[in-house]
Amino acid sequence: MKSFTDLFIKRPVLALVVSFVILIAGLQAMRTITVRQYPRSDIASIKITTVYVGADAELVRGFITTPLERAIAAADGIDYIQSQSSQGSSTITVRLKLNYDANKALSDISSKVDAIRRDLPPDAEIPVLEIQSADTQTASCYLSFTSDILQPNEVTDYLVRLVQPRLTAVGGVQKADILGGRTFAMRIWMKPDRMAALNISPAQVRNMLARNNFLSAVGNTKGSLLQVNLTANTDLHTVDDFKKLVIRQEKGNLVRLSDIADVVLGAEDYNTEVRFSGQKAVFMGIYVLPNANAVDVIRRVRAEMEQIQRELPAGMKGEIAYDATAYINDAIHEVVKTLIDTLLIVMVVIFLFLGSFRSVVVPVVAIPISLIGALFLMQLFGFSLNLLTLLAIVLSVGLVVDDAIVVVENVERHLREGMSRMNAALVGARELIGPIIAMTITLAAVYTPIALQG
Repeated sequence: MKSFTDLFIKRPVLALVVSFVILIAGLQAMRTITVRQYPRSDIASIKITTVYVGADAELVRGFITTPLERAIAAADGIDYIQSQSSQGSSTITVRLKLNYDANKALSDISSKVDAIRRDLPPDAEIPVLEIQSADTQTASCYLSFTSDILQPNEVTDYLVRLVQPRLTAVGGVQKADILGGRTFAMRIWMKPDRMAALNISPAQVRNMLARNNFLSAVGNTKGSLLQVNLTANTDLHTVDDFKKLVIRQEKGNLVRLSDIADVVLGAEDYNTEVRFSGQKAVFMGIYVLPNANAVDVIRRVRAEMEQIQRELPAGMKGEIAYDATAYINDAIHEVVKTLIDTLLIVMVVIFLFLGSFRSVVVPVVAIPISLIGALFLMQLFGFSLNLLTLLAIVLSVGLVVDDAIVVVENVERHLREGMSRMNAALVGARELIGPIIAMTITLAAVYTPIALQG
């Protein structure tokens, strides 16, 4: 009874061509397949952030968080909702069901939020909605910038203006977020005792700042042959400008901001502080696009970082604090090392038991072609090269080795019984085509739960 294996045994040129096609397809996939630390997850979430300046956590919860939660809960595709109310801010995280369309959920939730926008306090800012996938929760790389001379707000300003745009422009980078940064802000630390003595309330200070610090375009003037744009300084620029701001004028007496407050150029937020090796630092997280090769992207980021390090101002130091792709590279290296060790052991065992160099050639050729060709199938079905698929590759080596050894041993047995090489190959392959398929399916069924648990 003939088998489809006869075609490849009788036509060695066809077998070589098919092997080369599998090898080329696998090598192409090896260069372009997406490399990740973990498999891509389709679990997304939507974050709704609402700022309510001046309100404590209880007010934010009662007037912002609770109404928004009730409205958002009516949207489709929601698994569960988390919320956090803090002073001046409300954060609601909506976890979506597995594989639910995040864009559809965003549109639905946005319409629910807009419907109750008029019920929120007038001083509350417009809620900001943002889609977050499970892949963007942790950055693939964290950069640390420290300085013995510059203050954290000065370091942050430099990163925002010069470093962040360059890293964002690197191919495959989704975003470069500054973590622990301190943005420049004019800080007005009011003195309660002085304000009480002069009968001035915080609301008066806030209103006066709003009326005297704003941007306004004056306009332009036209002549018969000339048009001139007019400009005017309508905002405050320096600490002294703010200090001289008049809060109240009564009977010729002026009460300036410097009389009731300390004015300094500081940062917007002092609630967080980042340290690297015991030194104050500003971090920058590099997030990779979901469909990008993380290893290649971070390699390009490292190259750009080397150029940035040479251009940093005196006293400022930048370095890579954490690189998730280092673990991926180590895992790939260990897998390759395991495959090489396996190939050498198989060669030695087959030679010792069969005593033939010709028999050794079969697994030496079959194992690499099978594994490299498997990369093409992985790419074809949308899989990425990650820790789980690497584990599957290691386990699949056993399948290839078992099949190769069984076939080689059976052919050798027929040769010793006096068959010719061609007949021994034909009969040996025919006898084992069924058992090999059954054995492969059985071992795959056993290995699959092990790989999933790993």
